[in-house]
Amino acid sequence: MKKVGNHNSMSRKLYLGLALTLIFSLTSFAQDAAPAAVDASAAPAAATGGDAVKGKELFNANCAACHKLDAKSTGPALRGVSGKYEMSWIYKWVSNSSDLIKSGDAQAVKVFDENNKAVMTAFPQLSTGDIDNIIAYTSEPKAEAPVVAGAVAAAGTAGTESGGISNNVILGALALVMAMLVVMLFLVNNVLRKVAKSNGIEVAPKEATLPIWKAFARNQFLVLVTSIFLLLSGAYFVYGFLMQVGVDQDYAPIQPIHYSHKIHAGDNEINCKYCHSAARVSKNAGIPSLNVCMNCHKNISEVAETTATPEYSKAFYDEQIQKLYTAVGWDKTTQSYTGKTQPVKWVRIHNLPDFVYFNHSQHVTVAGIECQTCHGPVQEYEIQKQFAPLTMGWCVDCHRKTDVKMEGNEYYAKIHEQLSKKYGVDKLTAAQMGGLECGKCHY
Repeated sequence: MKKVGNHNSMSRKLYLGLALTLIFSLTSFAQDAAPAAVDASAAPAAATGGDAVKGKELFNANCAACHKLDAKSTGPALRGVSGKYEMSWIYKWVSNSSDLIKSGDAQAVKVFDENNKAVMTAFPQLSTGDIDNIIAYTSEPKAEAPVVAGAVAAAGTAGTESGGISNNVILGALALVMAMLVVMLFLVNNVLRKVAKSNGIEVAPKEATLPIWKAFARNQFLVLVTSIFLLLSGAYFVYGFLMQVGVDQDYAPIQPIHYSHKIHAGDNEINCKYCHSAARVSKNAGIPSLNVCMNCHKNISEVAETTATPEYSKAFYDEQIQKLYTAVGWDKTTQSYTGKTQPVKWVRIHNLPDFVYFNHSQHVTVAGIECQTCHGPVQEYEIQKQFAPLTMGWCVDCHRKTDVKMEGNEYYAKIHEQLSKKYGVDKLTAAQMGGLECGKCHY
């Protein structure tokens, strides 16, 4: 019998070429259909007699604290109010509602009683033209809810399929062709084997080689080097693991009420110490009580449309505000407390060991340290997390780099003068002022 080379190598090359062709084809044709553009509906025309654009600015500046367009707040909903009352009466009511009520006007007294006898602020500075603008804004029809992104994508896909061949059909056809080629290669391989056998051609068998693990085991030098490497690597990873025990950096638990620091501290620029007021005078920063939330949310029962993000919708944020109302027992319809409250079980994020002493007031008030130094850019956090590792090394490093604040701090004046001469510096760090003494942080 004649012996020839192993023709399986040709088959392998064909298989490899086929695989590369398939990958290239899938990469080239698997493109998502572009979503169809959504045409924004034309804005409704403003009410006659006023400018709705200027009216919106006046409404936000003067009315939004107590009124909403489509929901009752401290005052009634104002959309379509021009259809309920005459403009001459609205002028008098806005200018000075108290005088109108005292005059015995039946309509004014009724509105006053229906809204829990809440006294409306007088706005004598608003002219009739300003009021016309506000009424024009409140007379605009309610905008329709925005189209959900998923629905838009589905519509775009449907349009693509109706206008031509969809990507799924193209990919299916390519997959069928590739499968047929694979079958054909197997058939050709079998035919070649039969032809070789019928012509007395013997295919050279593949020579046996020594398994790699046996070759490695016979090389004592490689075994020794590998053993030392594995021991050192194992010790390194074990040490790293043990050093991370109790370190909860980036810990971001899900809270019972989703609170966005990005919206409050970022977009609305609320000072951290407004909610965490205890940080100025106490060891602990404290979790704000819900009545602090209600200082604003008594009149803010829903977020603006622009607050929504791809991840969190307006409905989601509004649901979180409703959770707050349920917890404090607030009925936004009647604008009153029901007396039925529920505790909110917040999940603690920052938690130092019991043997560590840390005083917020000493750092915030005395040292003037910004909250972001330890807690990170909270104004950018949608979900609050632990920014710093809060390890001993991290605290010691901060004490070594941070200068003691001396402006308006006579308490440290004498010792600062003495120690600065001792160390030959103009400003002392917290470490040089005794910030590395064990008793400073440990009981």
